[in-house]
Amino acid sequence: MNVLLLALFALVCLISLVRAAEEEHLEYYSGGSTTTCGGNCPSGDCVACPCGTSANAVDIAAMCAQYSWNQANCQCIMSAESGGNANAVNYNTNESTDVGLWQINSFNWAACAGGSAPCNPSTNLACAIDVYNWGGNTWKLW
Repeated sequence: MNVLLLALFALVCLISLVRAAEEEHLEYYSGGSTTTCGGNCPSGDCVACPCGTSANAVDIAAMCAQYSWNQANCQCIMSAESGGNANAVNYNTNESTDVGLWQINSFNWAACAGGSAPCNPSTNLACAIDVYNWGGNTWKLW
């Protein structure tokens, strides 16, 4: 009987924690206000500015040249994704966030950036290399 009560207590605690996390999530994502993050989120639908509110322009060709992928493809993708703004951000309809030069999705931040938004160009490059490798050394995940 004690084991059953302990299991029931644990389940109630778990449900309580999940509800608290859901409320925090809803408060963060449905708070109503959106922002352009000082121009870093041109769509104007961002709910936060993980990379700040000032632009950070980098040389696209120089960043792409730091890895041995197809340079033309890299430059095309980075131009389309961020325009070379290392602080670019995009909020997605699935409530994930893309940041940086290659618009690395927040679902990948834990695996490639220690859980933080990879806004720093070097960190974003490292994440882009990971995503590129996860895609079988192709650009298909973009």
